Amino acid sequence: MLNIKKKDKVVVLAGKDKGKQGEVLKLFFDEGKVVVSKVGVVKRHTKPTQRDPGGIKEKESPISISNVMLVCPKCAKPNRPKFDKLSDGKKVRVCRKCGEIIV
Repeated sequence: MLNIKKKDKVVVLAGKDKGKQGEVLKLFFDEGKVVVSKVGVVKRHTKPTQRDPGGIKEKESPISISNVMLVCPKCAKPNRPKFDKLSDGKKVRVCRKCGEIIV
């Protein structure tokens, strides 16, 4: 089980966007990378197609999963969650700082 999932709020720990927060849009498990909204924005030159006029477009580029940390939705502090098992055997993420279950 990964400690970061899609739609989680994360903070960037390293790189040009250090300190910025955003939501995880996409995960690349094999490469160990994530795409975070409004973080790691690069410009791409695209050719025009029948549907798209082309031009210079901005898009988020993937950053390493080791450079982001999960932000607890309750206490709003970045932390590495611990994993606990519930009484029914389900594995859940738990905030180390406030003890709240992270859904």
